[in-house]
Parts: sequence; structure tokens; C-alpha cells
Amino acid sequence: MFRFAADRLPVAIILSFSILDFSLYFLVDNIWALAVFWLLMIIPKGKICAWNHHHQHIPTFRLKILNRLLEFFYALHTGVTTNLWLLHHVLGHHHNYLDQNKDESRWQRKSGAQMGEIEYTLNVASTAYYRGFQVGKRFPKIQQSFIVYGLATLAVVAIMAYFKPLATLFLLILPMITGLLLTAWATYEHHSGLSIDNEFEASRNNLNRFYNITTGNLGYHTAHHYKQGTHWSLLPALHEQIKDKIPARLITCAAL
Repeated sequence: MFRFAADRLPVAIILSFSILDFSLYFLVDNIWALAVFWLLMIIPKGKICAWNHHHQHIPTFRLKILNRLLEFFYALHTGVTTNLWLLHHVLGHHHNYLDQNKDESRWQRKSGAQMGEIEYTLNVASTAYYRGFQVGKRFPKIQQSFIVYGLATLAVVAIMAYFKPLATLFLLILPMITGLLLTAWATYEHHSGLSIDNEFEASRNNLNRFYNITTGNLGYHTAHHYKQGTHWSLLPALHEQIKDKIPARLITCAAL
């Protein structure tokens, strides 16, 4: 069922968050309890964005229907629906990150100056769906699934909001908005201000153990860009193969 056994535990944890969300939707009506829950879950759910990212590179399950079901729950946590990151990130950013005129997650302004962190976050988050759709023009089948499943997700959220608007706001809508913003914000540190000519000098790497456990080795970012089809569990080994090509200044061990 799973392509890689390493995905079993993170998927189980993420789906447990979904079960908790839906349980609270049906059982809790107190607005303050819902608001506190949303605030407490911002960081834990923010980590889910990394796993959604990995899934877009290598689908978690062998069966398409299971992948689509998982993507639905990912969308409710992160604000990123089926195929959005496949288009925007995998087929867009990974091919264009060295060209700031094309990069879907570009950190340069048109003038060539570097964007600030907040400016970048708002820019990437607010244009994510538009840029993903634009990339989809070259991949019509993927774009079609992006539209269909995106609308299906929106319809489910709308129906839930009709019956319980406050619960839906704090359990789904706000987490989706904050998840998309956190996803964009997290990528600023990956490439901003770095080389646009050399792939081994274009990404920052964070080897902190806790960070990589909670993000699926996202800290091995040069390796991830070097061979983006590598499963997250294999990135540390790939990093070891290429680390002599990465400048020491781009390798840190920060607890984020």
C-alpha cells in the first residue's frame, strides 16, 4: 500500500490530527475552546506542510484513490489542494529556482533586489494558486485534476461551514490560511539571496535532528534540489555524497 515504509508513522500522525479536527467539529461548540485549539495547533499543523510537499514529489500510496484521499486531508491542514504543489513546486519552482524571472517562488523583485521576508511570504502565498494554474497550462491533465479536486475540497468546506460556521472557521478555514502562509514563509530561508548560477550554492541546509525529524529531512535542501525524485528518507545519504560541493556557510544546525 505504501511506496516507502518510512511514510507509515507520519501519515498515521497526520490523519490522527484530521480525526481530532472532525471530532471537535461535531462535539465542541464553545468558540473559545475552538480558538485556543487553533492557536495551539498552528505550529504542529505547520509541520504538516512539509509532508504535503514530500507527497507532491513522490505520492505516498501506490493506489491513486488513497493518494487523493490523503491530499484532501492535507488540504484541510495546509491550504494546499491536490496537484497545487505538483504544478507550482515540482514542475515549476524546481525547474526555475535558478531563474528569478521564472521561479514560482521567486525571492527577487523585478528590479533584482531581494524581497523582505514578509513581502516574500505574502507574495508567494497570494499568488500560489494563480501560478500553479499557469504552470498547469503545460500539463492539462494535471491541471484538470487540480481544478476538480480543488473545487471538491472547497465544496466540502462550504457545506461544513453552512452547518457549523464557527467550528469550520477555527478547525478548517483559519488552519488552511495559516498553513499556506507558513508554507510560503518557510521557503524564504531555503534560497533567498543565494546564487542563481550554481545549484550547490543556491540552497541553505539545516542538519538539526529535531528539525529534520519533524519535516522529513527538509533541511537537506541542496540534496533535495540536486535529485528531487529522491524520497525524503534517503536525503541524508544523498547529502553525504555531495556535501563537499556545498559551501560550509550554507550548512547549519539550527533548531527551528
